[in-house]
Amino acid sequence: MPSDHTRTAILAAAERLYADRGFADVTLRDIVAAADVNLAAVNYHFGSKDELIAELFVTRSIATNRERLNELKQAEEAGGGRAGIDAILRALVGPPLRGCLGPDRERSTAARFMIRASIESVPPIRRIRNREIDHLRKFVAAMRRAMPDRSDVDLYWGLHFALAMAHQTIRDSERLTKLSEGLCDLNDVAGVIDRIVAVSVKALAGGEAKIAETVAARRPAPLHR
Repeated sequence: MPSDHTRTAILAAAERLYADRGFADVTLRDIVAAADVNLAAVNYHFGSKDELIAELFVTRSIATNRERLNELKQAEEAGGGRAGIDAILRALVGPPLRGCLGPDRERSTAARFMIRASIESVPPIRRIRNREIDHLRKFVAAMRRAMPDRSDVDLYWGLHFALAMAHQTIRDSERLTKLSEGLCDLNDVAGVIDRIVAVSVKALAGGEAKIAETVAARRPAPLHR
């Protein structure tokens, strides 16, 4: 088998097994058997199980982040260089939600792998998430242009909360469906995105002074000597 075909076969087999069974339960020998290659090929192309997981996650993440930045660029161009905060947050959370939710995407190996990565968050994935933040800085810069009256602290928290809502929805979609007895339709991906964006915008549009007052009120009073 040619080298590039071997690499592709290993990646495809690993992604499928990780999506089906999780990261802890899949060994390199499982991947070797599924890809019909020898263990030396895995070591040659990736070096270790962690490096293989990292390669898969980076590949999928690059595609998602490229889509995010393309949508952000389009929103800013449409706004003459400054997009509305709703459009910015929609570009941020829309691609990962569309990539993982909905009846078509949930059945795909790529979506199931990314859902598994969100749920289990193994060390190589955590390291990548903590390191690869440049695309998020571009979103903060766009948010700053959209809401110049808000502090950077509020913008960072706003971005963080929007991402948290998206990730939690991806991680616990099944639980939410059961909890709501089907009232919350996770297959309505556009509706899910609308709700997350609406809540995030409302939080950011709240009075900055009120947020500051709430934070200050919870701090202990200084000691007087």
